[in-house]
Amino acid sequence: MPESWARKQPTAVEQAAWWDVLPVALVVCDGDGRTVQWAMAAQTLLGYRPDEVVGRYVTELLLPEDREAAQALSEAIASGRSVAGSFPVRHRNGSVVNLEVWTCPAAEAVSDGRGMICLAADARAARRARGAGALLDGLFARSPVGLAVFDTELRFEQVNPALEAMNGVAAAGHLGRRLVDVLPGVNAEQMETAMRRVLDTGEPVVNFRRVGRTPATPDLDRVWACSYFRLDDPRGRPLGVSASIIDITAHQEDDAATSGGRARLELLNDASLRVGTTLDVARTGQELADVAVPRLADIAAVDVLAEVIEAADPLTGLVSGAVMRRLGKAPARASTAADALAPVGATLHFPIGAPYAQSLIDRRPYLLEHFDAATLARAARHTATPGRLHRLGVHSMMMVPLIARGFVLGVATLLRGAGSPAFGTADLTLAGELAARAALSIDNARLYHREHDTALILQRSMLPRHLNPPQGMEIAHCYQPASDVNEVGGDWYDVVPLGPGTAALVIGDVMGHGITAAAAMGQIRTAVRSLAHLGLPPDQVLSHLERTVQEIDDAMLATCLYAVCDATTGHCRLACAGHPPPVLITPDGTARLLGLPPGAPLGIGDIPYVTTDVVLPPGSVLVLFTDGLIETRGGDLDQRLRDLTGLLSGGDHPLDRMGDTLLGHFAPAPAQDDIAVLLARIGRPGRQ
Repeated sequence: MPESWARKQPTAVEQAAWWDVLPVALVVCDGDGRTVQWAMAAQTLLGYRPDEVVGRYVTELLLPEDREAAQALSEAIASGRSVAGSFPVRHRNGSVVNLEVWTCPAAEAVSDGRGMICLAADARAARRARGAGALLDGLFARSPVGLAVFDTELRFEQVNPALEAMNGVAAAGHLGRRLVDVLPGVNAEQMETAMRRVLDTGEPVVNFRRVGRTPATPDLDRVWACSYFRLDDPRGRPLGVSASIIDITAHQEDDAATSGGRARLELLNDASLRVGTTLDVARTGQELADVAVPRLADIAAVDVLAEVIEAADPLTGLVSGAVMRRLGKAPARASTAADALAPVGATLHFPIGAPYAQSLIDRRPYLLEHFDAATLARAARHTATPGRLHRLGVHSMMMVPLIARGFVLGVATLLRGAGSPAFGTADLTLAGELAARAALSIDNARLYHREHDTALILQRSMLPRHLNPPQGMEIAHCYQPASDVNEVGGDWYDVVPLGPGTAALVIGDVMGHGITAAAAMGQIRTAVRSLAHLGLPPDQVLSHLERTVQEIDDAMLATCLYAVCDATTGHCRLACAGHPPPVLITPDGTARLLGLPPGAPLGIGDIPYVTTDVVLPPGSVLVLFTDGLIETRGGDLDQRLRDLTGLLSGGDHPLDRMGDTLLGHFAPAPAQDDIAVLLARIGRPGRQ
């Protein structure tokens, strides 16, 4: 491609807003207006194949009655002028499509040096995209909060004026550079570690502290509160990281004035990175204990109500006492005093009158600067542990409830022994901040697992339990949900008998996760079954299904592959809505991807679909699958597709074994996404 055609790498925001949502057609004309290249989304938008258009005058596609538009476009091409405008164009199926068109001269495009490049997009979709983009641009430019967008390599892609002023560096000094290069005077390496965690896990980091000096204030230490969240495309693939930065120096001056204040900030930053790294309740409890020891306490124990482990909702709290489960303890060993505490995993029972339970009932942090006889005597009525700890040198204690969204989840107990000073009120405040962050992570894990289990039950209830293929057709299927650390999605499959020897094979994927995606999947699957019985061609089924998806309350995008196969004749008609093409395995064992027009995902609107007719030799196998089988974060999709066809090539294997082989090879645990596979053998060699 000539250098003058090169397009600058799109930013994360541009990729998310345009490339995945707005199909843009590329058409190249010579100086006389004849088409020499018909590429990108041109066939999707207008239905014409390249061989039907190349060599024709581009103005022939305009409506004959719109002579003024045709004349204006012809004159612009002939004179080599750029032009932009809206033109009604005749689709191959006879309908009218309003396109927004942008043309510009490109001498290198054709041999005579008089080429023109034309870009075209659906006018209504373009207006929607522009409106959303203008709103986002306005918010970005006028926000008083510092805002930045980073790519997946953590290089600045965009900064707003507020951040330029905050850092004392112009936008040009940011773009294309990493944070450690732009602001070496702050804790940039810690910040990049936090952003990498956001990229890897998708979990946002909130209230991360940036401390140091920038060119804006080179002689003054300042403190900023930073929040990061990942930018994903509609399929959930990371595009970059968005950051918001607020100067909170005025609120931190007292702490920052002393080394103790800086140490507290560093501990909170460390907690932001180390506590809540997974959606695992037990691991989060241990992470809190590990962060607290030894910088805040000599010994730490983290306990939660048994209901939290069971992901129960609503939490009933303390009715007849506290039944707790120990999630974390530090140090885990080599401490005589820590060994006196119950081990991780133990179940602890406290009656309603015990001091331990009382701290949960009061919902307030509890500080005992020094153990005294009266306190030990009250505790001794319920347990001998405080007395044993005191004899081993423990002299100061804090108990901090773990509270999130108004629910008491548990308590963190912090102890100091011989050689350490007693806890003070500043320590209690710091412990409260640590406990609040950990409690939110623990509750997020609890809620996630409850929703994950609910979504999985919902999705499995909506998938077909028994598939009844017609005579002459053999069916196998397999489904693997995402692992516990990934949300269940909206993958589905179905076989709809349509008559003797004929059935519709369907597979699809709702772009999203959780209960909403599973519910949308159920609605779409029901609509497909109803449409299938009308006997419509596959492209019309998808067009009707497109309107159904747009009417779903929680608007989502979905992909779908719909095929109608006749086992008697081998005739198969297929249409695709943004879904991976199926693999065809012929009776001689050759496996290849069927070349189908990709179509656009359901939910984008007003995009025509195309039916492809193929005749399958008796005994051929169609393998339909969702993208979770072949897409992995950072993987090469083309190589995965080559691996897929290579794995399926070979002899005449049972369909069930093929499905097991695919999951075993492409879906090692833990699975990042749901996977559905539908296999169909159409007829048998020598049989009709």
